[in-house]
Amino acid sequence: MNDKLSQVLQKQQSQIAEPDVDKEEDIIQLVGFVVGDEEYAIPILNIQEIIKPIEYTRVPSVPDYVLGVFNMRGNVMPLIDLAKRFNQGSSKMTPQTRYIVLKGMTNGNQTPAGNAGFVIDRLTEAIKIHRSRIDPPPETLLKEKGMIFGIGKREENILTILKAEALLKREF
Repeated sequence: MNDKLSQVLQKQQSQIAEPDVDKEEDIIQLVGFVVGDEEYAIPILNIQEIIKPIEYTRVPSVPDYVLGVFNMRGNVMPLIDLAKRFNQGSSKMTPQTRYIVLKGMTNGNQTPAGNAGFVIDRLTEAIKIHRSRIDPPPETLLKEKGMIFGIGKREENILTILKAEALLKREF
């Protein structure tokens, strides 16, 4: 019986020394997707929905990565080709192509960025990653208009986690 007590005490001590790493608030849920040959992810909380491609209308005088605008249930929003935005050529429309619609957010006193759709080549998976496994972006990537939230380390590979607010920032 005494042995059992010492095991419990040891377990308590180890939990105090090394707090439980699976606390729910330290887990970030992401949606993984592919653009070109690269896998990226976006926090699930920033995603309004993921839809199959629908018709869009071209708009003059916008950067070439803006394909145009589309109407989703009465809301007109820009459609952005992430492959072009990341200088990886253009997205090819395939049966796996999807639009990820990101929610515009209000940041303090800044004007809210509206929603926007982003063309991706295909979805990969829902990903849960612990905050401790996400490194800040390397210095060299910070110049890329701050689009990268961090680099997620996984067992088999690394994952570029994008900042939704940076993707939604209008430059047109």
